Amino acid sequence: MAQHNILGKSGEDAAIKYLEDQKYYIRDRNWRKNHLELDIVAEKNGELIIIEVKTRSNTRYKEPQDAVDHQKVRHLVIAAAAYIKHFGIDLPVRFDIITIIGKESAFTIEHLENAFYPPLF
Repeated sequence: MAQHNILGKSGEDAAIKYLEDQKYYIRDRNWRKNHLELDIVAEKNGELIIIEVKTRSNTRYKEPQDAVDHQKVRHLVIAAAAYIKHFGIDLPVRFDIITIIGKESAFTIEHLENAFYPPLF
């Protein structure tokens, strides 16, 4: 496995632990349907929360959340709609980003709640 993939998996593991510590119920991790993917799908306080995890070793060139551009947002919204339809969910939906920066033993985690709202297509 490539180094960036190892870092990404470690970052997702840290995000899951963080969310569980914050009393989120994890419904799915790396949910896929065809070409659609959601990093983490969780629930808390009667909301369905779609969480995009961005892991970087440093912020020298770009903040991790800056990688969630218009195209990525569109992709996440379409994937979330497929997830909701597939499981017949009737809950309000929130989109969050969790940024993970650093090395596995010393990650800095930032949770951006309501990081974006679904665009109107």
